Amino acid sequence: MTQPSMGSIVPCFRYRDAPTAITWLCDAFDFTEHLVVPDGDGGTAHAQLKLGNAMIMLGTARDDEFGKLVGPGGEGPIRELAGHSVYVVVPDADEHYARAVAAGAEIVIDIKDQDHSGRAYTCRDLERHVWTFGTYDPWAA
Repeated sequence: MTQPSMGSIVPCFRYRDAPTAITWLCDAFDFTEHLVVPDGDGGTAHAQLKLGNAMIMLGTARDDEFGKLVGPGGEGPIRELAGHSVYVVVPDADEHYARAVAAGAEIVIDIKDQDHSGRAYTCRDLERHVWTFGTYDPWAA
């Protein structure tokens, strides 16, 4: 089996307003657009955003088979109990935190030094997905 050239786990999201989410994720979290495929109805059929050597995929929330499993995010008790979040290694957590705050990210755990090493903060994006950004690199540990 050939190993991928970058990370082999790619988190995927659905957003009610994916075009706005793409712009916001790039502004707030410093992602860059790798691929964006419009759906022809003002939404996004599929998008890939990069941050360093990591990637996420996302699209507009749809009432299809996958959409029924993951939902659009941020609504109802199931979303709150989903038990997932994304951790992203960044070179400077304080700089990243300032950028996210300036863009209006909802900080749910303020930036602080971690007991296990590194510095991190946790926030929600514009559709309430939970993200943690920090300097702790589990690959280097």
